Amino acid sequence: MLKHRGFPGRLPGTDFQFVIRRPNPKGVTPITRRERYRDRRTPDRKADAGFMAALWAHFGDQPFERGNLDAGRLSWLFGREVLPYDPEDFDPESYDALLVIDETAARAAFPEAFDGTEDWA
Repeated sequence: MLKHRGFPGRLPGTDFQFVIRRPNPKGVTPITRRERYRDRRTPDRKADAGFMAALWAHFGDQPFERGNLDAGRLSWLFGREVLPYDPEDFDPESYDALLVIDETAARAAFPEAFDGTEDWA
């Protein structure tokens, strides 16, 4: 499992986790698309925006390996702002799975993650 050095471990001041420390001994947690409803709590929406800001700052528009990124946090963005790099070869239960940010969708959903007005660090 690739560890993304320099990637924030969590949203500052919260318990919203962005990375995992070690592989799950019971098996890899699959990435699945989670539905984001309009009535989600504000802290949850802020965690999504902070995670997107961290992804963009760390990877930009380049493909990246899932590695130690938290599957639960990725699942809130998966299928919309974060997509499989090669959908035909994508394995949602692999730490080696390649992902890419759909910049257009991400900017539409999380403009604050790209405008630089928030301090996510």
